[in-house]
Amino acid sequence: MKTIKGPGVFLAQFVDSEAPFNSLDGLCKWAADLGYKGIQIPTWESFLIDLDKAAESQTYCDELKGKINSYGLEITELSTHLQGQLVAVHPAYDLMFDSFAPKNVHNKPKARTEWAIETVKKAATASRRLGLTSHATFSGSLLWHTMHPWPQRPAGLVEMGFEELAKRWMPILNHFDKEGVDVCYEIHPGEDLHDGDTFERFLEATNNHKRVNILYDPSHFVLQQLDYIQYIDFYHEFIKSFHVKDSEFNPTGKKGAFGGYNDWGNRAGRYRSLGDGQIDFKTIFSKLTQYGCDVWAVMEWECCIKSPEQGAREGAVFIKDHIIEATQKTFDDFAGAETDEQMLKNILGL
Repeated sequence: MKTIKGPGVFLAQFVDSEAPFNSLDGLCKWAADLGYKGIQIPTWESFLIDLDKAAESQTYCDELKGKINSYGLEITELSTHLQGQLVAVHPAYDLMFDSFAPKNVHNKPKARTEWAIETVKKAATASRRLGLTSHATFSGSLLWHTMHPWPQRPAGLVEMGFEELAKRWMPILNHFDKEGVDVCYEIHPGEDLHDGDTFERFLEATNNHKRVNILYDPSHFVLQQLDYIQYIDFYHEFIKSFHVKDSEFNPTGKKGAFGGYNDWGNRAGRYRSLGDGQIDFKTIFSKLTQYGCDVWAVMEWECCIKSPEQGAREGAVFIKDHIIEATQKTFDDFAGAETDEQMLKNILGL
């Protein structure tokens, strides 16, 4: 067993034009003052990290890490969720996803994909220079628009989609392997890797590449009505990153899993601040600890009701209270006694 590290916080949803959320120093002080021990850094926010410099300069990485450490914080992982998304984009989503990329590759899907692949590779090198062993990202999606198969999917479409997805990711995975860093895909609706079956399809398509791993976030499984507890039993060996985010699913006679095109506040499935949703975090922390998952417990805030400031304040305490100090003893050690082979035979009547 292994004690989970934390609490950590994903900075992406807290970035703002106002202080203290508009600078690395401001965010570090804010997080540390709330009791967080780690920060997950969104690499698309250039004022938090210059990914080009981080991939090229050990000095830059040492200085960045030193600044963060000076606040009593560690980097949990770098995140390339937005860039990873752009590794695989179906043309139907081109216009909306262009905003995630530099303007010079807008309306140029092939160039955008190449930019995304190289950018995620840079994050691998930066992670190694920063002493990190896990990286958080999205898989992207070529097949999501066929998730509900109408019209029916032609035979071989899914297999071809995952073959192409793996083809795009293999150079990235090989580079991460060279750098000694695991790629943790957030299993998430909208991505081709959105549940257990799709994760297994991708793993098979990459020939069981050892750097293919999981960012476990149970909130997305509640919205899919997937057993998020048993998921840990199936995939604990792949869970190398952990988002602590709550959610709830309250279907009515008008709406269910697909949400009726409503905004988040009016959907049957919606994200909530920690402790306000339906997720059994006590069991999750117990399972991850029992299986020895070496992860940071990183809060991600996406609540449609509670303010981010309150969610962050409460989140640090919530995670701290759920972290289990893994025992190195069994409760009945006091009753133990030295034995020998003859005593064992005598007990068995042999």
